[in-house]
Amino acid sequence: MLNLLFPKICNSCKNKLLQGEEIICAYCRHQLPLACFHRTNNDTMKNIFYGRFPLENATALVMFQKKGSTQEILHNLKYRGQKEISAFFGKWLGAELSQNDSYKSIDLVIPVPLHRKRLKKRGYNQVSGFGKEIASSLNVPFREDILLKVSQTDSQVFKKRITRFASEEIFTLSKPEEITNKHVLLVDDIVTTGATIENCAQQLLKNTQAKLSIATMAIA
Repeated sequence: MLNLLFPKICNSCKNKLLQGEEIICAYCRHQLPLACFHRTNNDTMKNIFYGRFPLENATALVMFQKKGSTQEILHNLKYRGQKEISAFFGKWLGAELSQNDSYKSIDLVIPVPLHRKRLKKRGYNQVSGFGKEIASSLNVPFREDILLKVSQTDSQVFKKRITRFASEEIFTLSKPEEITNKHVLLVDDIVTTGATIENCAQQLLKNTQAKLSIATMAIA
């Protein structure tokens, strides 16, 4: 009865999901432009941060397409309350990373945090489900209490490149001893210029002797 009254639809094409399909229909899933740099040891994403901070590994699941399927899916996640998309991508990428030797030394997973006001307004961090599922696949802790955001900025998605770099996002570590000498996997929804991740990395790597890897849902 619920399916008749409120049918589940694909978060990309909006068609009704068939039995066995979840979040995205089989056709749209196969049409997604995959990045998956971890499969081929491709350094495309890693090169974004070259010279900015030390980085062990970096991967993204899909390529972001403006006015395409990935934009529709991520907008549903961030602005339309479809938070289950986060876990869907996390299960997908987590299953792959668990079979990759480069990610088997990860000690814990940390998400890029939201400011408390943004979190209260949205009701959830769009990266949490993604990070939790990856942590579960890697059999390591997922920690949201270590890296905190202490300044609020507007969404970075629609800003021009130079404006994003000029935006000041301030993060802090509440428990630096928890990541000392650990291999941290930092997770986020999308990489554009890399400014947000760089600001997070500066805090995670400051006086902790930690190693850092990155995994995101998408890369622009």
